[in-house]
Amino acid sequence: MKAYQLVGWQRPPEVRDVPVPEPGPGEVLLSVDAAGACHSDLHFMEWPEGLLPWNLPFTLGHETAGRVAAVGAGVTAWKPGDAVAVYGPWGCGFCGPCRESAENYCERAAELGAGGSGLGHHGGMAEFLLVPSARHLVAIGDLDPLQAAPLTDAALTPYHAVQRSMSKLGPGSTAVVIGVGGLGHMAIQILRAVTPARIVAIDVSEEKLALAREMGADEALLADDDAVARIRAMTRDVGAECILDCVGSDAPIAQAAQMVRVRGDITVIGIALGTYPFSFVTMPYEASLATCFWGTSRELVDVIELARAGKLRAKVETFPLSKAGDAFDRLRAGTVDGRAVIVPD
Repeated sequence: MKAYQLVGWQRPPEVRDVPVPEPGPGEVLLSVDAAGACHSDLHFMEWPEGLLPWNLPFTLGHETAGRVAAVGAGVTAWKPGDAVAVYGPWGCGFCGPCRESAENYCERAAELGAGGSGLGHHGGMAEFLLVPSARHLVAIGDLDPLQAAPLTDAALTPYHAVQRSMSKLGPGSTAVVIGVGGLGHMAIQILRAVTPARIVAIDVSEEKLALAREMGADEALLADDDAVARIRAMTRDVGAECILDCVGSDAPIAQAAQMVRVRGDITVIGIALGTYPFSFVTMPYEASLATCFWGTSRELVDVIELARAGKLRAKVETFPLSKAGDAFDRLRAGTVDGRAVIVPD
């Protein structure tokens, strides 16, 4: 089968011929229909050796949907032909967080030597994907796999971030989404679906701001020197209750710190490795600045139900597996409209 693999740090991935895996006891072989392309994949290509404790090569793709092709001994929950999405973080299954369905925060993650599907383990940018446990699959019913694949990260991660701030997002509250790409356009829809908050989108691109309005943002602002002042004015100078930074570089984090209110939340979802100089006076009192890595498998069920109810949809551009590099070139240039999704040729 064909697979798009990372074969060396700071080297372009390659489409390679690899054997089709066979499912062992407890495992499931998936025939891949769609695999989302993410900025984090770009970072894996660009980061130097040693930054991540993962062995090469491995197949990229941590957002995957498809159909069950075969099951290993002991698997009774799934049968060939079932339409599923893959929960990407693969933890030990036995520690406290894993037992709460939060394998994204597995206590043994470092010991396991990989973060999940497409993160040290083989991922979904291939014709087939071997899933190590049946518990990592979630039924999607009649949902289009092109829609289902981005839900597993581009929607799941902001959904988890919003849940962190739900108690603060009541009537009259303000939520800000910085960066209207694959994550941001989902974040806007999630906020619209599950909160009454006013939603303000910020981006450097007028085209992305148009997408934000299409997705349900109440306001869409250019990320310029006036953005902070406009947010402060909208909120009677108290700031926003919730800010979701879908970029994660220095400038958006610093901007968020000026927009957040006392006891508000900033959640950094993008992994551009930005930093912020913290001191007692650099943020409002009791305001929090936190990172967020994926979400729980139970939350993925919620996200899929939102999509099946028509309240959440991914704006998708598709690329054949043989041209996966083109998707990442477009992603690097910032010209993908929504989420890039790789499909087998």
